[in-house]
Amino acid sequence: MRHTTIDSPLGPLTLVADGDALVGLYMVDQRHRPPDERFGAPAPAGDATLARAADELAEYFAGRRTRFTVPLRTAGTPFQRAVWERIAAIPFGATATYTELAVALGRPTATRAVGAAVGRNPLSVLVPCHRVVGSGGALTGYAGGLDRKRTLLALEKPSDLTS
Repeated sequence: MRHTTIDSPLGPLTLVADGDALVGLYMVDQRHRPPDERFGAPAPAGDATLARAADELAEYFAGRRTRFTVPLRTAGTPFQRAVWERIAAIPFGATATYTELAVALGRPTATRAVGAAVGRNPLSVLVPCHRVVGSGGALTGYAGGLDRKRTLLALEKPSDLTS
């Protein structure tokens, strides 16, 4: 495991890689952020995986990327991984509710469990948990804070697309 920190419109982001996959993207003061010592050593300059992730994030924040291709790997319970896979399928510029995710997973009464899994997403932005909203589109819960969620959703408004 190794890590680096990059600047972004959301503040510093810590990128964590293991082998050739990104396994974490964490914001400062993010709820459920692991202790820094779990991120491994600082990455050497030119680390291919972390450089690719940083480049793709820079393109995303500049409005030039709508989908990420850097390899991702998540560690979690089978239910958490199923929720994160559903979140990853939410298209750029779209949103889904916690209830819609629970129904799609075949667990229509598991809305709170879905919310808990969303909050523990280790790859925020890349696995776009900011696209998950409350009933009626209400902005509820975001491990990085609602201001960051608003920023990300505004970035993805269709009127803001450059291509």
